[in-house]
Amino acid sequence: MSSRWVGPDGYEIVPAHVGGRQVLRVRRHGRLVADCLSVEEVARHVDLADLCELISFPGRDADVRTAAR
Repeated sequence: MSSRWVGPDGYEIVPAHVGGRQVLRVRRHGRLVADCLSVEEVARHVDLADLCELISFPGRDADVRTAAR
């Protein structure tokens, strides 16, 4: 199960690994803004209070696509 956080203006924060370190990758409209080592660094780019966590549940996406057809 993976998680990500989204905010206004196309911001998305996802966990990633860079050079053996875990970072929080900040993207805006799909473009890389920054790889942050701390939540404080993320807060320099987006207001943390505006973020919503989205959690993907295994097998759930397939059910939703099938139901939409």
